[in-house]
Amino acid sequence: MSAENTGRELGWEDVIEKENQFIILPEGDYDFTVESFDRARHNGSEKVPACNKAVLKIRIDTPEGTVTVTHNLLLHSNVEWRLSEFFTSIGQKKKGETLRMNWNAVPGAAGRLKLGIRTYDGKNYNEVKQFYPKEDSGAKFTPGRF
Repeated sequence: MSAENTGRELGWEDVIEKENQFIILPEGDYDFTVESFDRARHNGSEKVPACNKAVLKIRIDTPEGTVTVTHNLLLHSNVEWRLSEFFTSIGQKKKGETLRMNWNAVPGAAGRLKLGIRTYDGKNYNEVKQFYPKEDSGAKFTPGRF
């Protein structure tokens, strides 16, 4: 667990003040920075068998506040195009060229993405719909642009 997420244990008599600051951003195009990533395993599904996965923590800074979105990248040939899309977005890969993925350069990398909203268990969450190529200015619908 990273130091920023460890916090501290509260006592039974402690004073509390923090409230939930969960922000749902509107669908649209946003600049992002990769805060961190963890190596993990995908247990397998109907579409993709068990494989390695990168769990990205993606930060989006907006006038409404900062939002962190968790995004999984599966390391499997069935979804290799998603890896290419991500690495092109952060400028590591050029369209039409091969790339040996450099995960050490992922934390701190920046790019642009299309953010959507999905509902799970009756709650809304932001999710990454698409990563735009580094040289691409983004799509047509941009309420998140500022």
